Amino acid sequence: MHTDETTHINVQPVDKAKVRTIWRTAGILAIITALEFLIAFTVPLEMATLRVAIFVAMTIVKAFYIVGEFMHLKYEVKVLIWSILIPMIFVVWLLIALIYEGDSIYQVRF
Repeated sequence: MHTDETTHINVQPVDKAKVRTIWRTAGILAIITALEFLIAFTVPLEMATLRVAIFVAMTIVKAFYIVGEFMHLKYEVKVLIWSILIPMIFVVWLLIALIYEGDSIYQVRF
């Protein structure tokens, strides 16, 4: 038995504001990545702790843009945002503390 069913596909027009926001976010991520490369090749090795701290900070900024825009967290309620942001602040503090302590131990041993 043959049925003649037609499928209707409604094509929505391009939302130029959303496309502009995505390109702006991609541009910001590209600029931050370019700055990371610049720092990686220009900051001397003697300033390793500073370089790592800058990388961690830039990575957090990039994560903010990725999570906010592409995972749509920017549009969620503030309680959800704070429930993610506060533990992340403690994780960053832990990373900085471990880097500082690790550098101190390295300086004592060598």
